[in-house]
Amino acid sequence: MTNYKVWGVHMGVHVSDRPIEGGYIAVGWPELGDLATIESTRDAFKKCLDQTYPNKKPGAIPVDAGTLFKFAHELKAGDIVIYPSKGDRMVNIGRLKGKLRHDVGDQDEYPNKHDVEWLGHFPRDEFSQSALNEIGSFISLFRVQRHAAEFLGKIGVNPEQGVQDRAPQLADQSEEFTDDETAIGVAGALAETSARDFVIRRLTTQLSGHEFEFFVAHLMECMGYKARVTSKSGDGGVDVVAHMDPLGFQPPIVKVQCKITTGKTQRPEVDQLLGTLGDGEYGLFINLGSFARGAIELERNRAKLRLLGGDQVVDLIFEHYAKLSPQYRSLLPLKQIFVPDSGPLDR
Repeated sequence: MTNYKVWGVHMGVHVSDRPIEGGYIAVGWPELGDLATIESTRDAFKKCLDQTYPNKKPGAIPVDAGTLFKFAHELKAGDIVIYPSKGDRMVNIGRLKGKLRHDVGDQDEYPNKHDVEWLGHFPRDEFSQSALNEIGSFISLFRVQRHAAEFLGKIGVNPEQGVQDRAPQLADQSEEFTDDETAIGVAGALAETSARDFVIRRLTTQLSGHEFEFFVAHLMECMGYKARVTSKSGDGGVDVVAHMDPLGFQPPIVKVQCKITTGKTQRPEVDQLLGTLGDGEYGLFINLGSFARGAIELERNRAKLRLLGGDQVVDLIFEHYAKLSPQYRSLLPLKQIFVPDSGPLDR
């Protein structure tokens, strides 16, 4: 059992990488104002939520009030925080630095913040699936307990040293899900996230880089393209060539570069692909991770360029799974399930 107090936090996809660049974690509910001005009791937070959001479901009020109370009054300097960022599929680990502050002009409407010293950023596939499941809690703030040592080990921290835990290990677990709809939504969201992790883990561990190129070519054929893999050497950064006509003479022609990495692809690699394009040709860069800001900005300014990261690749696999060959369905054994959609759970 670790002596460190370790928290997990979720923020919306729309916050992008601003919490990483700005060195903070934050929560929403902007209409509540400065959380530090609310009386430091859970009942006061419940009352404030009820008054500010009169249409909020009664069962959600204790959950949200508990989240906000802990964010305002239980997080302390020296605590470890784990932020699984959705946009780039990275697990970001840091140490809390100071007291709660209120940023009135926050562009994401996440005004209540704790400053963080980020200690490391790691692809999801560097952690066990059970550890990923724990940080897939799908509420905004939660304790990380069962796999805390695994996360601490990634930043070189001895779990048996550090700040002494200040709260009972099982505190507030009963408040997590107080109604069936929320519980079902959490289960569904966790199932989808686990499936995405499974697909990416299988691709990265079972395929070589060259085999991944053949998989991408096959996936594009499932989408209606004719595709062929280029030779291993002398491809100039182009791994797959795809087109709509059988012989590949008629534009548009799509040149694809494939990287089986789960990290961030930088702009120079994308520039290399752009340099191969001629008239009537388009560039598609595929990886199983994400792209650095410079690469994303390049895509925005180049109409002939598209970037597909891990989540987008998995979306295509889900969409065209029935068309995959038996070889690849065996590689990625998936079964479709249906759960009620209760909408987003964190703010």
